[in-house]
Amino acid sequence: MTSGLAMAKVSPQEAARLGKDLTPMGAEKAGNASGSIPAWTGGITQPVKGYEEGEFHPDPYATDRVRHEITLANYKQFEQYLTPGQIALLKKYPTYSIRVYPSRRSAAYPKFVYDAVKKNAVTAELQPYGTGVRNTIMASPFPIPSDGAEVLWNHTLRYRGLSWEYTSSTLNTTSGGDKSITTREYQYYFAYSEPGITLPEIDNKIFYLKRKTLSPARMSGQMTLVHETLDQIRSPRKSWIYMPGQRRVRRTPDLAYDTADIDSNGVRTIDQVDMFNGAPNLYDWKLIGKQEKYIPYNAYQVHQGDLEIDDIAGTKHINPQLLRYEPHRVWVVEATLRLGMSHLYAKRRYYFDEDTWQIVLAEEYGEDGKLLQVTEAHTINYYQVPMVYSTLEVTYDLVQDRYFAEGLDNERDPIDMNVEFNRREFTSSALRREAR
Repeated sequence: MTSGLAMAKVSPQEAARLGKDLTPMGAEKAGNASGSIPAWTGGITQPVKGYEEGEFHPDPYATDRVRHEITLANYKQFEQYLTPGQIALLKKYPTYSIRVYPSRRSAAYPKFVYDAVKKNAVTAELQPYGTGVRNTIMASPFPIPSDGAEVLWNHTLRYRGLSWEYTSSTLNTTSGGDKSITTREYQYYFAYSEPGITLPEIDNKIFYLKRKTLSPARMSGQMTLVHETLDQIRSPRKSWIYMPGQRRVRRTPDLAYDTADIDSNGVRTIDQVDMFNGAPNLYDWKLIGKQEKYIPYNAYQVHQGDLEIDDIAGTKHINPQLLRYEPHRVWVVEATLRLGMSHLYAKRRYYFDEDTWQIVLAEEYGEDGKLLQVTEAHTINYYQVPMVYSTLEVTYDLVQDRYFAEGLDNERDPIDMNVEFNRREFTSSALRREAR
């Protein structure tokens, strides 16, 4: 990637492996040698018994029992399956633990997504320096990757449905244990995933986001509009904000890279949202390879409507009794800051679930090589679609001894993925009309 040359697409013969020895998304279909990771047999393709549209998702694996509970006292027995970030959390917080369950390869997507992935495999190419992707649509572009930047773009462009609407809370903590909660309404429209659309028609847009703050009262009524772009070097993301006190909609400064995310009180940067987002041009992306790790997965226990935020959020970390980890294969990619570039994090390491391309674990390092932060994405299969996405994302700041959690919709309604939006509802003019 550092040469600036575009990466080549794979041959039709290589792409023919998809759906055979590889899953339609590009993962190894077979299980591992020890049997701790089973073969992929299609995942959860339809709603499980007891699910009703508009309700939280019943746990299809509710009868599974914990196989290992890893703590500071016994982590060395399992060290090869733990990431440096997980070990750091175990050492930092005596009450933190990792509860390991049987591995369930639940990931599944609609057939039209699988068809798009297979087509992308023989057409998609990275633009020079990995700043964008051409000749791709709908879903991940590189199911058989040969480069770290290709793996990253598989996460950035993974299939996430078409339209969403939901209400959710974020939580910030302090080193002293105080908590603050902000609740917002969210609306998403994923132009890149619109069936039948072409790359020129999406006008360099991946998705549109509109967000309205409901509480606390001092922030109520604030609205934000974001246009997320595919090539953020050629055309950076655009955003607008409406402040009730000012009674006008205005463009916000370009929010990217290591600009502090104000939603998190500075715990994370803008490009840490959704584990990583935005232009990747500041880093060299090295593909380390595949590893077997204990990763957050099938997080249905923490995705339940009868839980309150206080049940989930502890003083120093999320309640480990509600979290589920499983052995899975992950692609490991390390990002190193390029010579002459500036960013708060000099090195970053990401762990991508092979079945979904979702980043499930991330680690951020300073110039001195010290681990600064650890982020986890706790995912479920939204099996009414089906598709896999995080239900809870948590960033732990090891230096400031606090954490930020996003996706706390338990005291609200879950995501509505049947809502129908179009791009006309996500213009700055539409935001002004809504503000009035």
